[in-house]
Amino acid sequence: MSDPAAAETPLLDDSVKGCLDFKGRPVHRSSSGGWTSASFIIAVEVAERFAYYGISSNLITYLTGPLGLSTAAAAAQVNAWSGVATLLPLLGAFLADSFLGRYRTIILASLVYILGIGLLTLSATLPSVTTSGAPNADNVTLNTSSMLQYQVILFFFSLYLVAFGQGGHKPCVQAFGADQFDAEHPVECKAKSSFFNWWYFSIAAGILLTLLILNYIQENLSWVLGFAIPAIVMAVGLLVFVLGTMTYRFSVKGDEESPFVRIGRVFILAIRNRKIASSAIATEESLKQFKFLDKALLAPDSTMEQGKVCSMREVEEAQAVLRLAPIWATCLIYAVVFAQTSTLFTKQGATMDRSITRGIEIPAATLQCFISFSILLFIPIYDRIVVPLAKAFTGKPGGITMLQRIGTGIAVSAIAMVIAALVEMKRLQTAREHGLVDKPNVTVPMRVWWLVPQYSLCGLSDVLAIVGLQEFYYDQMPNELRSIGIALYLSILGVGSFLSSFLISVIETVTGKDGRDSWFADNLNRAHLDYFYWLLAALSALGLALYVYSARSYIYARRSTS
Repeated sequence: MSDPAAAETPLLDDSVKGCLDFKGRPVHRSSSGGWTSASFIIAVEVAERFAYYGISSNLITYLTGPLGLSTAAAAAQVNAWSGVATLLPLLGAFLADSFLGRYRTIILASLVYILGIGLLTLSATLPSVTTSGAPNADNVTLNTSSMLQYQVILFFFSLYLVAFGQGGHKPCVQAFGADQFDAEHPVECKAKSSFFNWWYFSIAAGILLTLLILNYIQENLSWVLGFAIPAIVMAVGLLVFVLGTMTYRFSVKGDEESPFVRIGRVFILAIRNRKIASSAIATEESLKQFKFLDKALLAPDSTMEQGKVCSMREVEEAQAVLRLAPIWATCLIYAVVFAQTSTLFTKQGATMDRSITRGIEIPAATLQCFISFSILLFIPIYDRIVVPLAKAFTGKPGGITMLQRIGTGIAVSAIAMVIAALVEMKRLQTAREHGLVDKPNVTVPMRVWWLVPQYSLCGLSDVLAIVGLQEFYYDQMPNELRSIGIALYLSILGVGSFLSSFLISVIETVTGKDGRDSWFADNLNRAHLDYFYWLLAALSALGLALYVYSARSYIYARRSTS
């Protein structure tokens, strides 16, 4: 007769520590989490990226077309919306980690997202500035102007509603996906590292579909249909996400106070106790970095009085957050380079020979597909070839550390800027040789394929730096703040976008004085994008040096093996 206790042992061994199912019951490894659960979560993220790029990739065309904005005004609106959409995840992550939890936040944010795109679609059905005439021209002009005003108000309200939806969705969905892998289990720990690679691979596939299909529909068929399709795709993605609910692992949230309160108290007490001698702290409790935070371990009278001091764990949480700041700051130049792929690269390509066959040209915005193609190519190579080879030499689960991966990506982005500068110099030389300097509307007889190397290198840089940043900020944040970690990574790109706009604006003002052609003159044959690319290459080299300095002194969180 079998022993009942022995029969229960596999179930006990199969349980996942610190996780419950959607009904609050203990979960078992064999029936929860892993790639099965991650697949449902990846599906909703692919849908969200399809929807987001379905709006953002062609937004400037809609603003300057149906809404009738000037190019300068449209560019300013796009930059503002993009920056806000990339910084709002900090708010969404705070709400998720402090109150709602990641699962609920994803669902609520997705509903807001769908509502926003739905209203965006509705705004596109209203008469636009291109409304045709009618017998009573005065009445038509008055009515059209009035309708256009309502359309603009509804459009921007909807657009920022989408930004708020993304602010809740973006930081939570990736953190929730990574939560499906147990970092303390050797097999799942390795799978978690691969998860970040294949996550970005799936996103790139969704973006590629948008660039190839949706942009064509919007410009050649209907803007209403072009906005409605992302809304439908987002709704289907949310449905798929909900279908996976029974398989998800939900991290246990204790009855402790908010991590924001705990970390804030550490800084407050450290400041209050700043005059207390450091020798009052036991040597074995002293931390290796940011030793001024150790003073939060002491009461004002130098006694360990309960309720007036912070625990070692709380000080370590505050230290973990603070030590991320130098890495965040030194990655901003990389983010500035990242912002160029959808703006200046596209302007370069628009002047070049983009014909495939007679009468068929590649749209300038579609050139961004080369980044997606590059990502789809390099991620499997990195995950299946580079990581195992590197692991054989280093013994690390990821082959190289997360910071080494990010640094390599920054170096590749600097090389991409050098290549971009050389290609632009070649383009300007070709324009001069063919007498096209003052003929900006004439195609420069130089094939657009010259841009493929810089696009491909940017894609490789994304595979290394972007995926590395995602994993790094998730892994190194305290467990309860991992949504904030993903939001911090996104904020690098948001601040980088604002810095790029600021840098371009300053250079435009300085180089365009006294009627001279600036580096960003409308006539690109008289502009000097090559100078700007060389500047970014130099700044990238400086940023890389500062990054290496910060990374060398960085101490990984104790749970990490990277």
